[in-house]
Amino acid sequence: MVALAGIIILGILAQWVAWRFKIPAILPLILIGLLVGPLATLYTEDGTKLIQPIWNGTEGLFPGESLFYFVSLAISIILFEGGLTLRKNEILNVGPVILKLITIAVIITFFGAGFAAHYIFELSWPISFLFSSLIIVTGPTVITPILRNIPLKKDISAILKWEGILIDPVGALVAVLVFEFISVGEGSAFTKTAFIEFGKIVLFGTTFGFTFAHGLSIAIRKKIIPHYLLNVFTLAAVLGVFVLSDAFAHESGLLSVVVMGMVLGNVGLPDIEEILYFKESLSVLLISILFILLSANINMEDLELLYNWKAILLFATVVFIVRPIGVFLSSRNSGLKTSEKLFISWVGPRGIVAAGIASLFGLKLAKSGEPGAEYITPLVFMIVLGTVLLNATTARVFAKIVGVFLHKSEGILIIGASKVSRLIAAYLKSNNKHVVLIDSNRDNIKKAKDLHLEAIEGNIYSDQLKDNIELNDIGFLMALTGNTDINKYAINKFRDQFGENGSFRLVSTEEMNDPDNNPDEGLFSHTDDYYKLIELAEKYPGIQEIKIKNSEDYNSLIKITKNDHETIPLFIKDPDNNIRIISAYSEKMSKINEDSYFVYIGKPIDVEVVGKNID
Repeated sequence: MVALAGIIILGILAQWVAWRFKIPAILPLILIGLLVGPLATLYTEDGTKLIQPIWNGTEGLFPGESLFYFVSLAISIILFEGGLTLRKNEILNVGPVILKLITIAVIITFFGAGFAAHYIFELSWPISFLFSSLIIVTGPTVITPILRNIPLKKDISAILKWEGILIDPVGALVAVLVFEFISVGEGSAFTKTAFIEFGKIVLFGTTFGFTFAHGLSIAIRKKIIPHYLLNVFTLAAVLGVFVLSDAFAHESGLLSVVVMGMVLGNVGLPDIEEILYFKESLSVLLISILFILLSANINMEDLELLYNWKAILLFATVVFIVRPIGVFLSSRNSGLKTSEKLFISWVGPRGIVAAGIASLFGLKLAKSGEPGAEYITPLVFMIVLGTVLLNATTARVFAKIVGVFLHKSEGILIIGASKVSRLIAAYLKSNNKHVVLIDSNRDNIKKAKDLHLEAIEGNIYSDQLKDNIELNDIGFLMALTGNTDINKYAINKFRDQFGENGSFRLVSTEEMNDPDNNPDEGLFSHTDDYYKLIELAEKYPGIQEIKIKNSEDYNSLIKITKNDHETIPLFIKDPDNNIRIISAYSEKMSKINEDSYFVYIGKPIDVEVVGKNID
């Protein structure tokens, strides 16, 4: 009982340490697992582990086959949660590079790492290729914390994020197939029986996943499942599909739950966010338990297998040769710069799927007496721990060295996706600005996406935005909702992460009527609130520009907008297409460059009224 409670307590403590020091949780989790597992034999009085998952086969926390069952079920839930996060439109937007990374780069990693393991450690070909199949994956739960605090172009973050998510089921499937070749082939990987097993895995995995996903979707839509049972019922369904699919085709359960998650994530379920939040929390707990358990289950004899130059040579080959070759070949003619390809090559940490399946298959093969199987788990854990440690400590520095680090984030996040927000976002996008809208109103989000704007349906009171690595290039924040409390909350919560260059919100009706109580972060005008913006957007549905030459022209236009209640100033656009947001303290605008543009919404301004200096 103490050991079980200790695993959970230590796991959550490791998650907190990871959050506090902004590192991937996998790092402290594996280190804790090693400290209470194999390394504990060096400092305990009786030379035993503090946590012993399996001992003498029939003793320990998970005696016999129970550890295998727990690992399999836990990984199925984690992979299902990963499938839920996939969205068709987001995948399509990433472009062909990600498709090549999960095809061409996978093949290169499979054969490159397989050859390296065979010739460096002199392992058999089947064991070598099982090792290479296990290190194909780059886990999103590891990549996200690394990239979250590195300002990068959206394309780079998106490629790494979606590679990590999409490659998980690909790597798991390849590993399952190689394992089947070894287990079923009885020493000969390529046998008729193994190909039959491959077909069964694909057939039952996709069929069960697709069918049960639609069945669950119908049950949720028709409210057959009460709301308070929604999350636990979904959990039970995932476990049921995994076990049922596995019963029809051994090891097809992983594929079925990934397909199930992908389908459910793309059928437009109204409660998908709630299911996802529950699965995320459950995944955090399971990842914490799994990594400590699997690390603790390693023996000192396994670690001693790595205590030689061969392990370093294999690690260097995988990280510094195989990964870059895969990335560079996958990104040919993609438009990515060499510096961007180098950074993507550098960031390739392995995660829970690699470690979990490695432990599962390694233990099974070692138990069946497969020669060289004892190398699988320690070698994969070496790659997992080594890549996480390398990337967590050097990714930010490497980004600066190769020149992909954004020293100034120019992206713009708009809270609220109303008509006026969409008008402003469309204008900014037409001027080559990365603009993202967020709103909890599904109709507003749909209208924004119909205009080909990047929009996120979400609640600002959750941590969804903070975890979105594709917003790393955001440097401006504008809160444009009709709710002043939401606007204030958004500014206070996100100003440090997304407002380094400026955080603004619309003034409230009360603030507008009280000049002495105007906020410093006021946006556009102290005399115009949300309702006035909406009114003008309905009456004049477009963004206007007037060319100006100097500060005098600018001040003349500001005076007109204050006297004329039919116009509201928005931006100043300089000759280089840089855009400056006009704050409510509009008179504080610094020097205006010649041939700039005064951008506003409302009634067209008669330039003759402004003055002779305006073209």
